[in-house]
Amino acid sequence: MITKQMSIGEVLRMDRGCAPIFMSFGMHCLGCPHATAESLEMACAAHGTNCDELVKQLNAYFAEKK
Repeated sequence: MITKQMSIGEVLRMDRGCAPIFMSFGMHCLGCPHATAESLEMACAAHGTNCDELVKQLNAYFAEKK
């Protein structure tokens, strides 16, 4: 389960196939240092995006993979 406290890097290490979800939220620099240091919540605040919706879409993606 993906949470707001996880970093982009953590989620990408689980499955890089979820990268398009991040990109659809304006997070294009997935390899930048902030991707491993910031939580999803911090990244969404920096990008002005809805963290609850991002987490929802990521969890839906991973649920489909099971």
